Amino acid sequence: MSSPLGITPDESLRKGLQSRHISMLALGGAIGTGLFVASGATISDAGPGGAILAYLLMGCMVFFLMQSLGEMSAYIPCSNPFEEYGKRFVSKSFGFAAGWNYWLNWSVTLAAELVAAGLIMKYWAPDVPSWIWSVVFLAGLLALNLFAVKAFGEAEFWFAAIKVIAVVVFLIVGVLLILGVVGDRPSPGFSNWTIDDAPFVDFPLGMLSVFLIAGFAFQGTEMIAVAAGEAVEPKTAIPRAVRTVFVRILLFYIGTLTVIAFLIPYTDPNLLNASEENIAIAPFTLVFSDAGIAVAASMMNAVILIAILSAGNASLFAATRALYGLSVQGNAPRVFAWVTRSGVPLLAVAATTAIGALCFLASRVGDGRAYVWLVTASSVAGFITWMGIAWAHYRFRRAWQAQGLDLGRLPYKAWLYPAGPIIALLMCVAVIAGQNLPAIRDGSAGNLELWLTAYGALFVFLALWWGHKVITRSPTVDLLTADLSPTSAASAHRDPDPDLVG
Repeated sequence: MSSPLGITPDESLRKGLQSRHISMLALGGAIGTGLFVASGATISDAGPGGAILAYLLMGCMVFFLMQSLGEMSAYIPCSNPFEEYGKRFVSKSFGFAAGWNYWLNWSVTLAAELVAAGLIMKYWAPDVPSWIWSVVFLAGLLALNLFAVKAFGEAEFWFAAIKVIAVVVFLIVGVLLILGVVGDRPSPGFSNWTIDDAPFVDFPLGMLSVFLIAGFAFQGTEMIAVAAGEAVEPKTAIPRAVRTVFVRILLFYIGTLTVIAFLIPYTDPNLLNASEENIAIAPFTLVFSDAGIAVAASMMNAVILIAILSAGNASLFAATRALYGLSVQGNAPRVFAWVTRSGVPLLAVAATTAIGALCFLASRVGDGRAYVWLVTASSVAGFITWMGIAWAHYRFRRAWQAQGLDLGRLPYKAWLYPAGPIIALLMCVAVIAGQNLPAIRDGSAGNLELWLTAYGALFVFLALWWGHKVITRSPTVDLLTADLSPTSAASAHRDPDPDLVG
């Protein structure tokens, strides 16, 4: 049986994700500690105006990327989109490096989220080593991902729903506080927007530093493309998710930053101290406390923990599917393409879980230090993925035009092509290049550890790309002969190999 696009449904990875699952998967990947915790620190660094402007600019970039990804994934849905699109429209070597980079990106993110979860638990159990909690949560996430994809989708749907409800409640309470309707304090009005150097602090460098943080916060939206390979109806589900998810995420982030900016001055030392190691004074908690909710700290701690576990769940899913796709394409050991009868790539899950065990680094180098290492590496890898999306889409559309195909055949067409992918590509390059800007500013630019932390993922990507190119001598794809057939996404749409189905 064929889909409306003529694509043979994938019988290896069972299709079980509805439109609501895909939308919540993208929300779950993007709404995490970056919103609940780091939002306060961004206002402290750049002021209310600088922080909001930085997130708006990053939001514009993500909008263009979502448009690019939506156009390609609706037409060519597969479980390893970044490898597939890179191979088809740039070169086999670029696709090879992009696929491995995406796997490493979310495998390392999984480790980072597990470290953060262990830190969160210190609020209730300060004497229990954080690595014990990391093990417990890793086992739980592993169990969720061993079930069929439909069970995973349902779990992530409810994970993300809890986070969305928490954000909505926060925004409602925050607006009531701004209006002076609730709370023990009078409304601050616009006073926090004019205090000291507000609204723009250390402009433009302060804004640029926040720009880097904002990028990490938005990462995860590209999971829509990964989920496309297991969508029941990608032709309609993907465009719907692209249209709705981005708007929701942007509203959540901008709305949250605006509420915090009105209620808490950027000079408040609590904003400077808000971190995964001090959740009790996270901006969400501060606002709820002002509303007179006595259990604010514990309640928000629980919500933040759920947010972290949701992000970890999405990370394990995305990384597993990336490794599965690499294996099917022959770019990873064949055993990782083995799936259970319920459609779970078991060995790919196991390999990704092993990388997630990097959380044990925390017991050796310190929880906070390990977290910074892992988050930085993941962030750079994420921007590399985004850069690959923009470049692949630019060449995809050029190939489409070069071969004289009708744009009406595309289930979804990106807005503002070619400006969109070009702007996104240039912004990604700027962000990656500026990763070590804070170290340069504070005089520690000579620290080798900082350079390796900031650019290690970039070095790995370039080594994979050029190493594969030297060995295979793969040429750049000729746009006139580029593969534009939706039926050839063999990584996710083919009859399963009987030897690889348990």
